[in-house]
Amino acid sequence: MKKSSFVALILGTVSGVSFALGMCMALLPQWKLFKEGIVLGTIGLIFALITIIVWRKMEKKAPIKLNQKTIFVSVFGILGALVLGAGLCLCLVWESFIIGTIIGVVGIIMLLSLIPITKGLK
Repeated sequence: MKKSSFVALILGTVSGVSFALGMCMALLPQWKLFKEGIVLGTIGLIFALITIIVWRKMEKKAPIKLNQKTIFVSVFGILGALVLGAGLCLCLVWESFIIGTIIGVVGIIMLLSLIPITKGLK
């Protein structure tokens, strides 16, 4: 394993766990830790950005250029994840299984379509 991959693994794990625990703290009213959860979730997001920057620097890659395609792919990926999450919520929380499944499948298709959008078809 390359050093850059190991560093990215450690930082990515710390950021993922921090973000997930922070969101649990913020969104579970039984815990009564909303403000602390927001802080911990934000720390997780900051660690995620640090992970990307450090990994790209260790791999000697150029910084990410913000152009229209990068912004479109990012927004499309976020929307796909939100649509998938909405479908899951409809199924699991509100017990609307048919519409939730349909919306969830649309979200999965949106996320899968990111591959040809970013890599292109050959």
